[in-house]
Amino acid sequence: QRRVHGTSIVRDSDMFAAAATAASAGRHRHVHEVRRLVLHACGAGQVRAACCHWFDPSPGGDTIWQMDANTIKYGFGAVEELGHDAAALGMRTVLLYTDARVAKLEHFARVLAALHAQNIQTVVYDEVQVEPDDVSFKRAAQFAKEAPKADGFISVGGGSVIDTCKAANLYATRPPPDNDFLYYVNPPIGKGQPPAGALRPHIAVPTTAGTGSECTPIAIFDFLSMRAKTGIVHRALRPSLAVIDPTWTASMPANVVAASGFDTLSHAVESFTARPFCRRAKPAKPSARPLSQGATPIADVGCAKAMELCGQYIARAVNDPSDVEAREKMMFASTLAGVAFGNVGCHLPHGMSYPVAGNVRAFQPAGYPDHAPIIPHGFSVILNAPSVFSYTAAASPERHLEAARLLGADTRGARPVDAGEVLSARIRELMKSAHIPNGLQAVGYSQEDVPMLVAGSFPQKRLLDNAPVAVTEDVLAQLYSRAMCCW
Repeated sequence: QRRVHGTSIVRDSDMFAAAATAASAGRHRHVHEVRRLVLHACGAGQVRAACCHWFDPSPGGDTIWQMDANTIKYGFGAVEELGHDAAALGMRTVLLYTDARVAKLEHFARVLAALHAQNIQTVVYDEVQVEPDDVSFKRAAQFAKEAPKADGFISVGGGSVIDTCKAANLYATRPPPDNDFLYYVNPPIGKGQPPAGALRPHIAVPTTAGTGSECTPIAIFDFLSMRAKTGIVHRALRPSLAVIDPTWTASMPANVVAASGFDTLSHAVESFTARPFCRRAKPAKPSARPLSQGATPIADVGCAKAMELCGQYIARAVNDPSDVEAREKMMFASTLAGVAFGNVGCHLPHGMSYPVAGNVRAFQPAGYPDHAPIIPHGFSVILNAPSVFSYTAAASPERHLEAARLLGADTRGARPVDAGEVLSARIRELMKSAHIPNGLQAVGYSQEDVPMLVAGSFPQKRLLDNAPVAVTEDVLAQLYSRAMCCW
């Protein structure tokens, strides 16, 4: 047993042996047994047994789930060991990606000092764009192609920096045929092709508590010609190592804490309520099993703890920059949710967020770069969430009520028919406490924009197909309409 800031992580060979025995026996109940054992071992037994039926076998459905994860180093002062970590991965010269704001922080100087102490040469790219687009991805990749040959990459920043570094590593290490940028981009916008081989090592050092990008195989960007977000998803993109040092969170502005924190919250709730893995068709071959495989028993563990931490600490973290405990807990929640959704995938709130962020007109929140309008990713996600979970609750009222309870709602006496409103009400309450804008209208949209928003989100099949309910254009229109005003 190891303890990380009071959180128990247990490894018990007997537990896994029992789980393996149950699975190999081929009994239909094995997913329940695996889930019960894992929840018990990880201290998450509070997840109610009623949710277990979410994983009942379905005709033709998959019977196997997979958990991919990178190495994670977590704790105050973890950055001080970065030079040793880089050397252990064979790095002698690194391309170090960050943005202009982070590059000016004292903590960034500590990163450079830790690397130089181990005689590791650094070539710094500090022009990463917050909320990157295809143009900024191409610039970052071109820098990597033209820079001195490096043994690896290090990203120091929020999700925008980490995603940009993933893309630079991909396009510089494995240039696509004819330099076709869309070769790796998700369908239907791109071709969704895999890289021909491994990428160079990448160490991700997150400076915000929200995106979880340090643990995921995903890189998200704005595709300017379509005014919508899309991304690249492949196991090769997952960083080799995540070095997570909560010390960074002290420098985060309130709106950055809020946006990244609600991104974490939505990662956890979406993954917990996603279509379960057993309702996807069994793949023709193991390699065809998707990265976003749907909810799994083991991902529930991280989702549950992340929701619990968000419910307890998100308002404190936003409203008091000196609250070290709250900001550290949100960093831990981000890590847990990142590992979970990196295997499960998100669904409607994220799918609906892409045209919201991509079509920004004039919104400019404090704490973000002021050279252009921006709707931070976390805002564009959470503004849709109350509307979405009111709708998806019919698929599994028990799981939605459990999510509400974990977030801190009083669910005593709540009926299944109340699940959507109970969960949505708790999310709205947390949004108010963190001063989140009141709906899509507060960031510049109106009912007249609904058709445009639907047109931008409906092609996001990777996310929409992960929802626990069927999603049509009419459904999206209703959800956007209800998201115009949250309270």
